[in-house]
Amino acid sequence: MAELIHLDDITRDPNTVLTVGTFDGVHEGHKALMHKVVEVAKKKGARSLVVTFDPHPRTIISKKNDGIKLLTTLQERAEILSEIGVDVLLVIPFNRDFSLLSSQEFVRDVICSKIGLCDFIIGYDHHFGKDRSGTIDTLKQLGQVLNFDVHVVSKKEMGELTISSTNIRKEIMEEGDMEMAADMLGRPYFLNGVVIHGDERGRKIGFPTANLQPEHPDKAVPKNGIYAVKVRVDGNWYKGMMNIGVRPTFDGVSKSLEVNIFGFDQMIYGKTIQIQFVKRIRDEQKFTSTDELVDQLKSDKENTIQVLK
Repeated sequence: MAELIHLDDITRDPNTVLTVGTFDGVHEGHKALMHKVVEVAKKKGARSLVVTFDPHPRTIISKKNDGIKLLTTLQERAEILSEIGVDVLLVIPFNRDFSLLSSQEFVRDVICSKIGLCDFIIGYDHHFGKDRSGTIDTLKQLGQVLNFDVHVVSKKEMGELTISSTNIRKEIMEEGDMEMAADMLGRPYFLNGVVIHGDERGRKIGFPTANLQPEHPDKAVPKNGIYAVKVRVDGNWYKGMMNIGVRPTFDGVSKSLEVNIFGFDQMIYGKTIQIQFVKRIRDEQKFTSTDELVDQLKSDKENTIQVLK
């Protein structure tokens, strides 16, 4: 896995190729940057490094102060970057003081002085520093003074929809379109969660479920509904269907995440499992009786099996 290091623990190495950004989701647009970092680093025998921020910058600089739901945690980002071939994921604590650094101060005092670099990979529309005033031209000028090269990665689109973390969040949280989200991410959207005790109502009606508490409180949870999913437990993959919502048939109030894992009967309370979302099957509904609910769940399972073939 890509080594996850915080700024205070990094060893300065001028033979480093890097890129900078939040990279929440590490979507297909982000991957173009990552692959360029790895490509240039291999040619130069250099360290490949990705700089990211925690918490998400919008939680600090947004005037709405409404927080933001994450597509990937830091650990998840490190796992994905490892598959791409990146050596190091460097985390910079993002706070109010850091947000006031000018683009020149950021590059000179943080990137050059603390991390070191020979090449900077940047996206076509990337802005950085206080008020996002730093541009590609800013970086090229600084590169001439501080002795590093700048490579610009061009715009990547899918159809007429620009690939962005904001658009992916919308597909997941507002539309529940996991297929569109997967196309933009370049992989199924996944969520890691700890199995907790529920009311065991599912077991009583023939559809036992594992109740999940997301591993990270700010992780994006898909729109309420029934989903065809794949489930990883102890390194093994299973098929299943997941319900996200308030269980209106039983007058539920609080939101719950429950997954029925097909052909699985192990006790896994306290374990962390991963849910990969494949397709949204239907909306959450209120049924007039338990029998009507069971009939619908049987139909949902048949649909899910077909989807997961």
